[in-house]
Amino acid sequence: MDRWQAMRIFVKVAETESFAEAARHLHMSAPAITRAVAALEELIGARLFVRTTRSVKPTDAGSRYFEDCRRILSDIAEAEASAAGSYAKPSGTLAVTAPMLFGQIHVLPVVMEYIDAHPGVTARTFFVDRPVNMIEEGIDVAVRIGHLADSGFTAVQVGSVRRVICGAPEYFARHGIPRTPADLRDHRIAASTSAWSSPEWRFAQDQRVTVHPALQTNSNEAAITAATAGWGLTRVLHYQIGPALLEGRLQIVLGDYEEPALPVHVLYPEGRHASAKVRAFVELAVSRLRANRLLN
Repeated sequence: MDRWQAMRIFVKVAETESFAEAARHLHMSAPAITRAVAALEELIGARLFVRTTRSVKPTDAGSRYFEDCRRILSDIAEAEASAAGSYAKPSGTLAVTAPMLFGQIHVLPVVMEYIDAHPGVTARTFFVDRPVNMIEEGIDVAVRIGHLADSGFTAVQVGSVRRVICGAPEYFARHGIPRTPADLRDHRIAASTSAWSSPEWRFAQDQRVTVHPALQTNSNEAAITAATAGWGLTRVLHYQIGPALLEGRLQIVLGDYEEPALPVHVLYPEGRHASAKVRAFVELAVSRLRANRLLN
């Protein structure tokens, strides 16, 4: 049995928690995957997975072995790539994920600039408003908004974003400006359920207000459109309304009651072992995002 290949198979099973998924990712048959793991367990003398009809979970020994295998395979990949030159020059396909609007507004221009600077690289973007498992979905770099769970990945903070209440000047001319969070009960609200599913809006000083939106929409863009039209107020992350703020089509209210800003990070798994394509993109993304005044 090829020890390197067996370790590679074991790591993929541990990452996907499925023999069938590992087989699909590695373009192998499920029985071949099962035999490789069984042979590895016999060689090591320890059970690596707890198998049920519904799941495959690493044992304590399997979890420790998983971390060791990932490190060893990363070192091997680095040595091979270094010899081949890919750690010196960006090449291949770069996969980047970010929240939907943030990706479209702020990350996509960086990706396009990156491709222009490195013609040998292609890129794949995955802009969605949900957490993405970077390992399972083959993502090289993620831009995340909010506080990060401990993942062992390398994270570089590039700025922060605020939750803000906003409306159009013509709306405030007709209905007045709310001075405290409680005043929101007297205003028409367009709420995006993709941003906050709870009707309870929280503010600084532990203030909470239950709002009753006249309009609920599943997209931030629709809620912003309603607010820009002077129809009502909405709550979004301030980067999402950057152009409208600069042009005076929207204005922020209740700024003194805002919660602490949410950090924005560029996240990637390999750390110092990152390939040239990842290192070059991270360097560019960190520079461009830190210079973005809407993130400071």
